[in-house]
Amino acid sequence: MAARVEIKLICKAYGRLKVIDDWNLAIEQGERMVVLGPSGAGKTTFLRMVAGLEQPDAGQIELSSRKTAFVFQEPRLIPWRNVRDNLRFVNSSADIPAILKQLRLEGFADYMPAQLSGGMQQRVNLARALIIEPDLLILDEAFTSLDLPFKLTLIQDLLEHWRQKRYTILMVTHDLKEALYMADRILVLSAAPARILHDFTVHLDEHRSFSDPELLRQESELLDLMTGKNK
Repeated sequence: MAARVEIKLICKAYGRLKVIDDWNLAIEQGERMVVLGPSGAGKTTFLRMVAGLEQPDAGQIELSSRKTAFVFQEPRLIPWRNVRDNLRFVNSSADIPAILKQLRLEGFADYMPAQLSGGMQQRVNLARALIIEPDLLILDEAFTSLDLPFKLTLIQDLLEHWRQKRYTILMVTHDLKEALYMADRILVLSAAPARILHDFTVHLDEHRSFSDPELLRQESELLDLMTGKNK
């Protein structure tokens, strides 16, 4: 079952540096939420707290399910295991050929991580997250280092998998188009100490295109919100 996440007035500081200030929101089951904000605004800290890797100084984070997968910006594969064994390591009972096929990794099962390009390593990294069948998938700038054509195909493959499973997605990116392509909702943050400036609902069909004129219009609207031009 997809996870519901409830954030209740959380705060987080590192010494005197307050990075998150009184966040209060809910992420519904099966929802895709993207977080946008300036560098240092606490986006990764927020993801880590939701994943249970860090704790808030105040407030609470409640998850209806703890079956969470986290995909980092850099692939974190076991270098001495091939692709098949990297997947088997996290879920030995999974249908590994099926996930290899779904993420276009057929023919690479016996490859070692060092034999793969960075983009292909990240594809394996995503497969390793999805093979545990998460209720919550957390993506921390997971597509940032990829070239555009590869990024598009990987995002499309992920969204096709999501349509089949309907887990909850929580994601950080700096790319507005990527955010609009992925999200049902987008949180726009202030600089640290980060506050939620806007909770932006994406009004696009589930099957959308990067070149969709409505996506481009909403990109302009979102940019105005982020730069304060709508005031």
